[in-house]
Parts: sequence; C-alpha cells; structure tokens
Amino acid sequence: MATSTTTDHALAQADPRSETQARQHSLLADYATLFKLRVSAMVIITAGAGFYLGSLRSGISPFHLGLIEALGGIAVVTCGSAALNQALERRTDSLMRRTSHRPMAAGRISLTHGLLLGFAAVFLGSLYLALAVNLLTGTLTLLTAIGYVAIYTPLKRVTTVNTFIGAFPGALPPLIGWTAARGLIEWPGVALFAILFVWQFPHFMAIGWMYRDDYSRAGIRLTPTLTNTPYAAQSTVIQSLFYAALMIPVSLWPFALGTTGYPYAIAATILGAGYLWYTIRFARITRDPISPASRLVARDLLRASVIYLPLLMAALMLDAKGRLLFR
Repeated sequence: MATSTTTDHALAQADPRSETQARQHSLLADYATLFKLRVSAMVIITAGAGFYLGSLRSGISPFHLGLIEALGGIAVVTCGSAALNQALERRTDSLMRRTSHRPMAAGRISLTHGLLLGFAAVFLGSLYLALAVNLLTGTLTLLTAIGYVAIYTPLKRVTTVNTFIGAFPGALPPLIGWTAARGLIEWPGVALFAILFVWQFPHFMAIGWMYRDDYSRAGIRLTPTLTNTPYAAQSTVIQSLFYAALMIPVSLWPFALGTTGYPYAIAATILGAGYLWYTIRFARITRDPISPASRLVARDLLRASVIYLPLLMAALMLDAKGRLLFR
C-alpha cells in the first residue's frame, strides 16, 4: 500500500536515500497486504495450538526446533495461498471498496509477480514441510492450499455453497499442526478441525452481511447477497444460529476424548454460550435488513467471533498442559 505524502516527497528530493526507503516501505506494505498477514497470523496461531497439543500427547515439550520448522513452513504456504487468491480475484477485488486498495487489484504488483511469489511459496513451503517435518504434514498443507485457491476461490462467483466448501481448507491448520507433532491423524486432531470448521460459519455470515453490498457489486455469491433481501436475512440467521448452537457440543469434544479436563469444559461452555448469545442478537437483522442497525449487530458478532476463538484455544492449551503436569 502506498504511504508517501507531500512531506515524504519533499524529503526524498532533499535526500535520494529517502526516496529509495519510501519505495521499499511501500513494497513491504504491499507484500503485507498480498500475504494477508493478519489472516495468516490466525492460521499460524491455530496450527501452533494443534502442534502444542500434539506434542503434549507425545509427552514432550512443544517448544523445540520442530515447532519453528512446522510453523515456518505453514506460514510460507499460507502467504503463498493468499497471493494466488488475490491473483485470481484481482478484478473482483477492484470492484469492492474494502479490497480495491490491494496491490494486485490496484496494479501496483503485476500478475506475473504475484503468481511467481504465490506458486514458489506454496511449492517450496510444502516441500520443506514434507522433508523437514513429515510427508503427511506437507501433503495436507499442499491440499489445503489447493482447496483454498483452486476450488473455493473460483466457486465464490458460482454458488453460495462456496462458504461450506471453503470451511474445509479453513479448518485444517490445527489438524496440520497436530500431524506435524504426531505424524498421523488422530481423533483429538480431528476435534480441533471440527471446532474451527463450525466456528467459521457465524464469523463469515457476519462478514458477509456487513459487506453484502460490496460482495454483490463484485458478483460474489453468498447467502447474505441473495437478491431477495428478507429471505437472505432469514437464511443468514438460520445458518448462523445452527452453527453457533452446534459450537457448544463440538467445542466439548476434546473433553470427551480426554484431551482436557473439567476446567476447559466449563470455559468452553461459557464461551460457547456467549458466542450463541451474540448470534441470537444477530437475528435482529431479520426485522429491518436494510437498516444501519443490522450492520452494527453483524459487527458485534464478528468481534465476538474473533475474541471467542483465541480464548477457546488458550483454555484448551492451558488445561491440557495442566493435565500433563499433574498426571
């Protein structure tokens, strides 16, 4: 993202080195946007939680070189997937206010540049994971990138089912973290996958409702963008409530498997009830779908969702650690 101002330009004229630094800063900012660093950070955090819990299951400390190797490879593939996603959606992004500033949509990074970065990162990152961590982790990470870029991204302009399909690659990072630590797929890792899978629906429905005008302008098909606005609101709320209610039993699956104890179960129930409450508030959009208030309750649900997930993961990790120490 370009950050130069009139003052910056004057300083650049006085000192040629400042002009170079300004260009470098701009390119770095564009890379940060191209790689969706905030989204990528969430992927790394959830993968790290999976690695942590998998390491505890093996009876070893999770803080060793393998953690850095696993998260480093996952981060590279995630950033590459984000770049390829923006390469495919550069024209769509240019039509939406919230994404028109992205470097490929705005033409600051060329299609060739973005594709080379994206393909190199996905291929090299997956290869590194296969060699340095294990073949299963490398394969799962590559399949996640393929599912996100080659399946989910094109479907966004075809069918509203894209949200359900996209939830699969979106939920794989904690399972990938688990396989990085354990080398195999096990039920506790699948439970982590299920938690992230279910969590995504109220989260994305809130985003879809907040930016439904933008998405409609770009031709992206989501439940909130259905042409019949009252029906779109009703369908959006029904799906959100279903998954928010499902979130409570699914979040208790690690407890049922013996991965955690009662402290986590209590925390998960309280957090799940809070998530459900914000989703129930979100149902107000059915009263007056086009009012500004409907966007406000969607924003509240979005905020609740991004607070809920890290707190749930923290509770899971803390209780699992305690159970290991006091066995």
